[in-house]
Amino acid sequence: MKVIKVGMADLAVSKSPCIITTLGLGSCVGIVLYDKTNKIGGLAHIMLPSSLDIKNNSNKAKFADTAIEILIEKMLKIGANKNILIAKLAGGAQMFKFSTRNELLRIGERNVIASKKKLKEYGIPIVAEDTGGNYGRTIELNCEDGSLMVRTIGKGCKYI
Repeated sequence: MKVIKVGMADLAVSKSPCIITTLGLGSCVGIVLYDKTNKIGGLAHIMLPSSLDIKNNSNKAKFADTAIEILIEKMLKIGANKNILIAKLAGGAQMFKFSTRNELLRIGERNVIASKKKLKEYGIPIVAEDTGGNYGRTIELNCEDGSLMVRTIGKGCKYI
């Protein structure tokens, strides 16, 4: 089976049979979209909540708001049906303890909130998530059935 690796601030879409995977989701969020009828999946590894907050925002895959838009466009181009897309989220951890309550430092939580907000705008339901905590995750989307394996150091594997 073809394995497609998605790096940080990157995204990919594909038809089954394939696995789309990304490593090392800390405060980053893995946004997975899936069309079960056409067996088409997409995964974005986003680093920041909004492209509007950053001047150097040319990499659209880096941000929740722009990555979701591109993911949908790319999936539609290979035959996905926008009306039946579902989403799964993983990551968004708080990797470091801060003594301050500064919102800017809570990147993981802000990434999750921004991802959910954008998915809601598109009317895409989130059917599963494994977010928060203080640990990293590696995820693998199986484009055959839409299952998302979440592997966590010290916590093993689970499917959502």
